[in-house]
Amino acid sequence: MKFLTTSDELKAAERVLQSHLPRSSKVYGFLLGINRGKPHTLEVLVDSWPDFKTIILRPDPKNERALDYMKKVTFFSTDEEVLKRMVSGENAIDWSTYFLIGGFDIQHAPLLREVAASKGVSVRGFTLVHLMTLPDQSLLPPLTTSSIPETRISTLDESHISLVNSTWKFGGDDRGYRNIKNLISHFPTCCITDDNNQPVSWVLLYDYCAMGMLYTLPEHRGKGYAKALVTIMSKKLCSQGFPVYCFIEEDNKLSYKLFSDLGFTEDPSYRAAWFEFNY
Repeated sequence: MKFLTTSDELKAAERVLQSHLPRSSKVYGFLLGINRGKPHTLEVLVDSWPDFKTIILRPDPKNERALDYMKKVTFFSTDEEVLKRMVSGENAIDWSTYFLIGGFDIQHAPLLREVAASKGVSVRGFTLVHLMTLPDQSLLPPLTTSSIPETRISTLDESHISLVNSTWKFGGDDRGYRNIKNLISHFPTCCITDDNNQPVSWVLLYDYCAMGMLYTLPEHRGKGYAKALVTIMSKKLCSQGFPVYCFIEEDNKLSYKLFSDLGFTEDPSYRAAWFEFNY
């Protein structure tokens, strides 16, 4: 097991993960952000170097900011035996405390449950999601200024953190506030404003470079704002070299239809999952 610490190593790992897109999207997105100098609280581990089969991202215990965020682990693996060795016998994961593994291939779920049971650790499925990607930005519809004037298309700033936090499904507390502050300060955002220049609809980019937190205030729904924001944000991400993807929970039929109608696709044989441990 090896820690990747140098710029050359992290960039090399990013290139390897790029060849495994879209299934490697979440870990790839994290490394893309790290390699672009975005703030992070992660350690990067691989089973071997330079030819690795499993890569794990985990909270860095030496990083004081790691305490500001939920303890989250992410991994991508092309070899389940190697993955099992890392998570069960090589201390790649701290099983003694609460943590969340997010955005992993559901095919690895039996292995994770098996290892958790062997360690006497409780585990439960947190959510199951579609991984939606945009294969070609030319599929996006053109925007007409008659529907949404360009003067009402803007970006979020720190004065909007509380508003976004109050509407985010997983926010509403101090941890959510800190998370959103980090995203607004360091990653692309897009919003549509009202006549008073206040956001009424918005979308952010998570620190793993997936679009998320898409939301429209109830009194402004039905005007095509979400469609416009996803279109604008997708084009912005393409122009800046970001991957264009998102995770959509299985029961969110409305968002699934929205992204599908805009040209996003998925591999029907693939599902990503979030599991909680020691909950």
